[in-house]
Amino acid sequence: MSRIGKKPVPVPAGVKIEIGDRLVRVEGPLGTLEWQYRPEVSVAYDQQAKTLTVSRCDDERQSRALHGLTRALLLNMIVGVTQGYEKRLEIQGVGYLAAVQGKVLQLRVGLANELQVPIPEGVTVTVPDQQHMVIRGIDKQKVGHFAASVRALRKPEPYKGKGIRYFGENVRRKQGKAMVK
Repeated sequence: MSRIGKKPVPVPAGVKIEIGDRLVRVEGPLGTLEWQYRPEVSVAYDQQAKTLTVSRCDDERQSRALHGLTRALLLNMIVGVTQGYEKRLEIQGVGYLAAVQGKVLQLRVGLANELQVPIPEGVTVTVPDQQHMVIRGIDKQKVGHFAASVRALRKPEPYKGKGIRYFGENVRRKQGKAMVK
């Protein structure tokens, strides 16, 4: 039995859960998320205990894998509508900078042209200064995917460390060419 899947998901006050036709809808102070779970598992909501429980119909390999996954995704939805998710990125390099104009993230990261990245729905990007970006949203997958796609535009290179990195990310540096005598 999945150890993660067995644990009930606590539902905090102020969060409404609706379950019907394999669709879970979570509504909280920050917004609403809905997700359709697989038929190998079932989700039940206990009003008195304020918990969500996930169970599976059989012991097949696929069902066991989806058991813990479903519970983890439900917990992510509840955390998203109550607290939200955030990823911080920093830019290092001379002349490298970021700006937000409307629903477009503008990046100057040492390429010939300025990069124009459209910001997806459900994600907000703020730029406190030109070297830092804060990506926020209620959907953990959207926030993480957008942060990873922005970082992939100019990954930190190992010789000078220039590029876009997660805040606090440690980039392994390589030694440059050695002088020949």
